[in-house]
Amino acid sequence: MEEIGVVKSIQGRFAIVSVPKKQGVCESCTMGTCHISGEESEIEALNEAGAVEGQKVRVVLKSISYLKGSAIVYGLPVLCLIIGAVLGKQLLPPFFPSADPNLLSAAGGFGLFFISFAAVWAWSRKAEKKLEYKPVIEEILE
Repeated sequence: MEEIGVVKSIQGRFAIVSVPKKQGVCESCTMGTCHISGEESEIEALNEAGAVEGQKVRVVLKSISYLKGSAIVYGLPVLCLIIGAVLGKQLLPPFFPSADPNLLSAAGGFGLFFISFAAVWAWSRKAEKKLEYKPVIEEILE
């Protein structure tokens, strides 16, 4: 994923880069690296190129990082929903003999589904601090 933007400020090793907001894409993004305001969004990017305030730069987010993050954020909850439903139907009926097995399946599925959200939240907080998931300023254009 590549963006062209203007450096708004420098904060240590990082730069705040203002990029034009893309219709439809920004609303569904899950990375959490942008802060949208009006027609522009601000990205906190690692300033490897040594850009200074006011320069036009190219910001890159590695595709593998984006795909890995998307797989965890979207895939883990879906997988947990399915596993929870199967386990709920197989393991919970002996503990609740009068309950409908389909209801137990739904309870197991949604229970594990919501637990996965806590795991995804914890992972995202940890990943937020890792440099491999941060966008990088690779080139100064102007």
